[in-house]
Amino acid sequence: MADIELVYACLATLVTILIIKWYCDPLRSIPTVGGTSLPLISYISSLRFLRHAKAILQEGYNKYHGSVFKVAMMDQWLVVVSGPELVDELRKRPDNELSFHEGIGEVVQTRYTLGDDVHENTYHVDIIREKLTRSIPMILAEAIDELSVAVQEYIPVKGDDWLKVNVIQSARDIVARTSNRVFVGLPACHNQKYLNLAVSFTMDVVKDRSIINLFPSFLKPFVGRMVGNSMSNLRRAIPLLKPIIDERWRKRKEFGEDWPDKPNDMLQWVMEAAADRNPSYSAIVQRMLLVNFAAIHTSSNSITHAIYHLAERPEYLKDLREEIEPILKEEGWTKTSISKMWKLDSFLRESQRYNGVNLTSLARKAQKDVVLSNGVLIPNGTLVVAAAYPTHHDDEVYSDANKFDPFRFARQREAEGGSAKHQFAATSVDYIPFGHGKHACPGRFFAANELKAMLAYIVLNYDVKLGGDGKRPPNVYWGWTVLPEPNAEVFFRKRQPSAISGKVVT
Repeated sequence: MADIELVYACLATLVTILIIKWYCDPLRSIPTVGGTSLPLISYISSLRFLRHAKAILQEGYNKYHGSVFKVAMMDQWLVVVSGPELVDELRKRPDNELSFHEGIGEVVQTRYTLGDDVHENTYHVDIIREKLTRSIPMILAEAIDELSVAVQEYIPVKGDDWLKVNVIQSARDIVARTSNRVFVGLPACHNQKYLNLAVSFTMDVVKDRSIINLFPSFLKPFVGRMVGNSMSNLRRAIPLLKPIIDERWRKRKEFGEDWPDKPNDMLQWVMEAAADRNPSYSAIVQRMLLVNFAAIHTSSNSITHAIYHLAERPEYLKDLREEIEPILKEEGWTKTSISKMWKLDSFLRESQRYNGVNLTSLARKAQKDVVLSNGVLIPNGTLVVAAAYPTHHDDEVYSDANKFDPFRFARQREAEGGSAKHQFAATSVDYIPFGHGKHACPGRFFAANELKAMLAYIVLNYDVKLGGDGKRPPNVYWGWTVLPEPNAEVFFRKRQPSAISGKVVT
């Protein structure tokens, strides 16, 4: 009997401590959506968020638009801001208050999925933002050259027959080949072991971060070591890139900083940046895996979303072809010519708006207690995001927002004299798939050109359609993650009649 009484006393004490902690928590003043904030019971709400995040975020947006609310996740509370003023404030707040680096670290769990060195030393971001973006006019021809071969290989239609294709799988392979023509060059971008590893690494990061984020902070290091595949992927990748790295170091030592036929690719830029920091194979290869994750995950999902829309409404092919063909006939495949394809650009931007990469954006982690302009206190250590999906589906922001309108942004550009603010890669407080401000996705300009080239090539050379009832496959949502239906298939055949051959301007 005494033992039972002791157990009850301990439980009562624990409950009392939890209630006092909850009562004193500054986050309690922020309204909760999708359940309750009561101790322990809130975990039920977090399970609901995993499966119904879109509806929960929409509910919070509708109730507290222009302010903040919070939702329960398995490991912590997530504070969500909405409305242009607060989104802009999130963009402007300095990193010593609301940190982008720590925020993205929470979302991707970079320490365990990408490695400590990548988390602590982020010089790769500047390489992507500066060198990759500046080099687009020079490297795009090579990317398109690779793309034209990869599309035919991974969508191997024959004659006039329709071929059923799992789009997301083919998209990952095409993006991996095309991106790595720019990342590691020839012949490494044709090394199937390396490409397979790049794709599997991408899938591992997505899977591992989802698992790690199910656990509280004090368990993450243990869980990260148990499920994280970063070290095993790194060990497998180093032998594949080591001979290339060794040869480039040898030439650098023999000829100096500039040598004949010096590569102009991501691997070379990373090696040069690592030379005065940490030139180990591990440091270099980790960053090559990181850029592959960033490219393959977002771009393959984005092109799949767009193809699903195109296959549902194949009549859009006519409008796109009528725009693309005269431009290519006049100028060939160049960055300048692609930039003139406003309808193509609009199609991808609208697909991104309609579907999104995630339901939320602009992830930040408070580095100190922060008081927002509306007086709300964000306690130190809190993860803060903007409500992306509800913003993009707000009829006050976008007319008929729940309708996919492929040429919405092309019309706006025409009405505003070609305004660049409606281009695919442009961001604003109302368009945040890429984030917004100085921490917006640094690789979005390369990704936008790659995606436009890929969609243009498919539009010119293939007919597409859906089977069954012809309805676009529904998206899959897990927590804040948005994914195109992974098992859906689209029918492809050679364009009737045949299109421009896809010649590449070099």
